[in-house]
Amino acid sequence: MPSPAPGAGSLPAAPGGALDDLRASVGLQIADETLLRSIAGGLTEVEKLLREVVRSDVQAVNDAALHLVEAGGKRFRPLFTLLAAQFGPKQDDHVIVAAAAVELVHLATLYHDDVMDEATMRRGAESVNARWDNTIAILTGDFLFAHASRLVADLGTDAARIIAETFGELVTGQMRETVGPGPGDDAVAHYLTVIAQKTGSLIATSGRFGGMMSGAAEEHIEALRRFGDIIGTAFQISDDIIDIASPSDELGKAQGTDLREGVRTLPMLYALADPETDPRLIELLSGPIADDALVQEALELLRVSSGLDRARVTLSDYAQRARAELTALPASPARDACESVADYLVARTR
Repeated sequence: MPSPAPGAGSLPAAPGGALDDLRASVGLQIADETLLRSIAGGLTEVEKLLREVVRSDVQAVNDAALHLVEAGGKRFRPLFTLLAAQFGPKQDDHVIVAAAAVELVHLATLYHDDVMDEATMRRGAESVNARWDNTIAILTGDFLFAHASRLVADLGTDAARIIAETFGELVTGQMRETVGPGPGDDAVAHYLTVIAQKTGSLIATSGRFGGMMSGAAEEHIEALRRFGDIIGTAFQISDDIIDIASPSDELGKAQGTDLREGVRTLPMLYALADPETDPRLIELLSGPIADDALVQEALELLRVSSGLDRARVTLSDYAQRARAELTALPASPARDACESVADYLVARTR
C-alpha cells in the first residue's frame, strides 16, 4: 500500500516538470500552493502504485503492461480523483488507490483501442500491438482491467459495483461506435452518446470515487460525477475541433487523423447535416482518406464549413453546463481548478 495521501500530514516536495506538463495538457490552473503540493504529491503516489500493481513475474506480461504506464500521458483521471477528494474531510490511502484504479482502466482501454484502430503509435511510443502483436495487446488490456478490479475490491462493495457499471458503459460506447447509428437515428445524438459513454463515464467515476473516498457529502459527490461526465464529453469535442483546426506542429501529430481513419467526428457530422455544405466535402467524407493531398483538401473545406463553428458552439454549451455543476460545490481552490479546465477546453479551440 502507498503511504498516506498528501494533505494528511506534512507537504511533499514542490512539484516538478510532470505537473507543469499536466497543466499544459489539460489547462489546469492551481494558484493555491498547498493544493498544488497536495495534488503533485498524490500523483507521485499514484505513479508508484501503478508501477507496483502491473509488475509480473512473467517477463512478457511485465514488459507489455509497463509499456504504456511508462509512456506517461495526461493522467487527467487520477488528477480529477485527487481534486474531487479535496471536497471531503479524509485524505488517505483509499484516494490514491481509487486514482490508480481509474487510470488502469483508462490504460486498458487504450490497449484495446489500438488493436481496433490498427494504431502504430501511442503517446509518442510504438503501440503494443505494433511492437508485439494484437493478441499481446488485448491480453495486456485484460490484465490491466483485472488489476483495476482488484484495487477497487479493496475500496468496498459500492466502489466495486460502480466500476463494474463503468466497464459496461465503456464497452457499450465502443459497441455503439462500431455498429454506428441505425436507420432513422440522429447521427449527432448518436455520436454524443458514444463519447459520453467512452470518455465521460470513466471521468465521471473518477470524480465520484474522489468524493466517496474522502467522505464528501452525497450532494457534492453527485455534482462531481455530473461535472466529470460533462467535461469528459467536452474533452472529446475539443479534440475533434483541434484535429481539424490546428496545424501539425501544434498538434504534435499528423493533422486529420480522424479523416484518415474514416471516423466522422462532431464537426464533420454537423457539416454533413448542412444542405449548404460544399458537395466536394461530402464526397471526401464518404470514407477513409489515404492521400495526404486529399486530407489537406478536406481539412481546408471543413475549416470554412458550418460544421466547425457549430461544434465550437456545442463545446461552449458543454463547458457552461460543466461550470453550472460546480456551483453545487463549496467555493475553494479545488473548485477553481476544476473550473479552469472547463475554460481551457473552450480557449484551446479558438
